[in-house]
Amino acid sequence: MTTSTSTFDIAGWRGALLTALLALAFGFLGAALWSLTGLADNRTRAYLLDNPSILQEVAEALAAEDARERLASVSDELFTPFPGAVIGNPEGSKVLVEFTDYNCPYCAASLEDVTRLVAEDPELKVVMREWPIFDGSEDSARMALAAGMQGKYREFHEALFRMGDTSPSGVEAAARAVGLDMDQARIDAASEAVGLELVKNLTFAQALGFSGTPAFVAGDTTIGGAVGYEKLKEALDDVET
Repeated sequence: MTTSTSTFDIAGWRGALLTALLALAFGFLGAALWSLTGLADNRTRAYLLDNPSILQEVAEALAAEDARERLASVSDELFTPFPGAVIGNPEGSKVLVEFTDYNCPYCAASLEDVTRLVAEDPELKVVMREWPIFDGSEDSARMALAAGMQGKYREFHEALFRMGDTSPSGVEAAARAVGLDMDQARIDAASEAVGLELVKNLTFAQALGFSGTPAFVAGDTTIGGAVGYEKLKEALDDVET
């Protein structure tokens, strides 16, 4: 559907956006005082529109505050892993949460970054949240959690990404390759505990506003996408231990 410029007031829309940002940034009372003092005249609007970085900074500050509020809503439970679903030091003082899917190529690309972070920091604990959002991913997510219950989450996680086959036979091949007790793994993968974990992870992801994988949480910072080693390291360095 094409919007006609004759019926859409571009200038009015930009002015409304500016007013909304000012109201949110300074509070409605502050915005009102701003207006009464005469500062919110056309010159001020022109200045801000000519310097869009100011609006960008306001938007980023609001997004950061929203992320903190979303994190507060899920509290410490987010940082408590499903049994065994951890990479790195299970008792580490610094925590990174990762939402992952075995059919996600960007998750596969991020594996190297997470592996490097773990190798460099003996205090890093990576809490893995299986979030099977692609078709055909649930079997692999369930088997990963079953592997965690046998103390072999990381081995399975790396093997499945390396082998790249998330079909039922491929998932079992990866499980056998890392030495899982297959009878027990099948029972655990189909268990209520694993099913509840997948529902919980979906709930966490929705509460945090994530739209895809991979997604990360470091302290009070949420990160969506395969952002690379440097950005993850920077977020972790800002976390107080």
